Amino acid sequence: MPSDLKIPAAIRKATQALNYFAHLAASGAPLRELNKMKALKLLFFADRYHLRKYGRPVSDCAYFAMKSGPVASEAKSVAEESKFLPASHRAYSRRFVRKKSHLDYASISDVDSAVLSKSDIEALNFAWQTFGSYTQFQLVDITHHYPEWKRHAAKLRRDGHKRVGMDYTDFFAEADQGYNPCHPLSAPDRKNALELFLDQQAFEQRWS
Repeated sequence: MPSDLKIPAAIRKATQALNYFAHLAASGAPLRELNKMKALKLLFFADRYHLRKYGRPVSDCAYFAMKSGPVASEAKSVAEESKFLPASHRAYSRRFVRKKSHLDYASISDVDSAVLSKSDIEALNFAWQTFGSYTQFQLVDITHHYPEWKRHAAKLRRDGHKRVGMDYTDFFAEADQGYNPCHPLSAPDRKNALELFLDQQAFEQRWS
């Protein structure tokens, strides 16, 4: 629908990513519900994978470090039907996903395939296949071993911050030993991927 293009890409992509995860969680069951925290952690892994492999995240959400790990802000607002979302953004997201409780959300419609690219779907599938068997609490602990969250851990503990802004460039750094990097990179590949991301950012800022 043409009017959907007026909705920010981060809202549309976050909505469809959450919708996609709920469909994967259902596995043919009539109720397509998923724990909100689990979905947000899976989105983090999908964004990390896609950023490292293709030079951009899936969701393009603003990320914040919280005690529960990395959180994609727009996706959190969509899953919670936040009152801070503009009415048009909330109306769009509610066509696809709805808040079921304080902890869960549900899909109420098919995924809009026009919003997610093939590589987006690849990244979402990677996150589900690699991390989907873990509980939300296990996923929180796992995300605490990634550098983009770890660099803010002391501030979250020391200053009582509820959240601290994260930088996508930190997603190119390596996770603790033994934790899935979400697409491994050699040193030259990491340099090239980071340069690609920064070039794309500069281009978007120039034309925004």
